[in-house]
Amino acid sequence: MRMLRKFFFITILLFTIIVLFGVTISRADTISQIQAKIDAANTSRATLEKEIANYQDQLKVINDQANTLKNTIKSLDVSTTKITKQVSLAQNNLNQTSYSIEDTSSKIQDKEQQINIGNIAIKNFLRQINEADAKSFFEIMLSNQSITDFWNEVETTIQVQAKIGDQVASTKDVKSSLEKAKADLEKKKKELEDYTKQLADQKQVLQSTKKDKTNLLTTTKNSEANYQKLLKDKLALKDALDKEINAFETQIKMVVDPKSFPSAGKGILKWPVENVYITQNFGKTSVSGRLYVSGTHNGIDFRAPIGTKVMSAGSGTVEGVGDTDPVCPGASYGKWVFIRYDNGLASAYGHLSLITATAGQKVKAGDIVAYSGSTGYSTGPHLHMSVWAGQGVKVSTLKSTVCKGTYTIPMGDLKAYLDPLVYL
Repeated sequence: MRMLRKFFFITILLFTIIVLFGVTISRADTISQIQAKIDAANTSRATLEKEIANYQDQLKVINDQANTLKNTIKSLDVSTTKITKQVSLAQNNLNQTSYSIEDTSSKIQDKEQQINIGNIAIKNFLRQINEADAKSFFEIMLSNQSITDFWNEVETTIQVQAKIGDQVASTKDVKSSLEKAKADLEKKKKELEDYTKQLADQKQVLQSTKKDKTNLLTTTKNSEANYQKLLKDKLALKDALDKEINAFETQIKMVVDPKSFPSAGKGILKWPVENVYITQNFGKTSVSGRLYVSGTHNGIDFRAPIGTKVMSAGSGTVEGVGDTDPVCPGASYGKWVFIRYDNGLASAYGHLSLITATAGQKVKAGDIVAYSGSTGYSTGPHLHMSVWAGQGVKVSTLKSTVCKGTYTIPMGDLKAYLDPLVYL
């Protein structure tokens, strides 16, 4: 009897080892192949990131150069190439995450099989122990040659049971951690899918921009003199429209409760772009007297190459979106988004290339609402951001004598304008 039980213990242990070893071998090739794909994706990612950084540096240089037709066309061409590389990078990252999920899933299956095998071993073990317990003391004594043999057999049984139990518990812990890892990877995959959608939007922006490039070449007949005249005409129209808007806003009288919006404080609003580089501040600046009828700049400008994602600065509601170019080409905000925040502030983004938000949409800080561009009056790609005390601004429609049409933009009491930098 004692020899039979020892044989049973050895059989169970050998069975467990053989099956586990077999599982490992059967999946080794698959795991190795997945790892090779992950390594290849890492190499490709490094190359793409280096190329994108290079194109970004080129855009900075071009944007700092004189505003000429040649430089404008060159900027559009480099932007197109940059976004194409970003699309490739997003797909590469998406594939890599999928490979990682596949790898983790395979490991989880291994652990599940180990757990099942361990559970079978323990159940059989317990059954044998229960059968032994069902025997009388004298029966057990008679089945062994001595009391010492009997207790040795009991001790061996307990030790083997404990060892298998520890292995199963350890495997369950590993399985739990791998399942968490898989959940994290699934989340990352969703984020990358969203990012791929963002890049598809950016590609749409650049396709539109390439069309603008064609129209620009047609309008200017590829002549620098015609391009500079076009800029001069846009500036004249902008100045006239600024006077009209300033006169309208001067007449706006809105009651603004100082307690209705937060006091100045850093971090109350989040930055609308990831890479922050301010090209013009709020109020009186070195160029505001020349560029604006009021002599002051009613917001701040960020350096933002075409296709840069523009994010909501807080939680709130998109109260309006629009485009001034159909009525006043190249003279105002161009494409704009207006958001009223839950904290009593409001902001507008201007010169956008593509608007993804819709009027009435609820947004949170960091949600993408648009992509930067160079619509409206803009001598180069950038993002304009204005901030108001919310009670002092609203989306208004104004019949223009300058542009011979009706346009809609956010307008408010001049006293309601705030410096965005005291809240960002």
